[in-house]
Amino acid sequence: MYVRTTYATGDPARLDSVAEAISTEGRRLLSEEPGYRGMGLFVDRELGKLLVGSWWEDEESLRASDEHLRERRAELLAPFAGTVATDNWEAAVVSPPESLGPRAGFRLVRLEFDPADTDRLVETFREAALPGLRRIPGFAGVSLLVDRAKGRASVGALYTDREALAASRGAVAAVREKATAQARVITRSIEEFEVLVARVVRPS
Repeated sequence: MYVRTTYATGDPARLDSVAEAISTEGRRLLSEEPGYRGMGLFVDRELGKLLVGSWWEDEESLRASDEHLRERRAELLAPFAGTVATDNWEAAVVSPPESLGPRAGFRLVRLEFDPADTDRLVETFREAALPGLRRIPGFAGVSLLVDRAKGRASVGALYTDREALAASRGAVAAVREKATAQARVITRSIEEFEVLVARVVRPS
């Protein structure tokens, strides 16, 4: 599968209305596009950050949907967004949650690496990091998204609630330290969000 992420920052006071528009109108528009497989919507109300991920069955669906929806996406974000960054990714490892409650939490880790080490990263994550994450209380699901050409990746992990998210920090740091050394990657940033929507359907 493939993923398009949109990361927007702006005035926290304007975040809620835009998040509501994306979770309703934006989600409806996405669902009408061929190849759509799901959506994630995450917010940081304190700092004024919004992250949207849309999931697609193949690259063709990813590109076509962007052409169809780019203008409407900008319109939906406009009341809030002072800055917007959009990226396309390959979903290299996906372990979606079975279900999430209303207080779920999300951690995003951005990574950088030599593009030649992409397969090394994917194998290390699947064989070493993922089993370690699954042993952490409250862990609900995770995805590894990669950009092979640019040598970038992001790891998005879901937790059952924000207390579990906070409690997991030490255990996750230990998993991350070991895996990043083995995969030869650099951690560029770590962020945490509240989950508004998280629904991905694997292709049949």
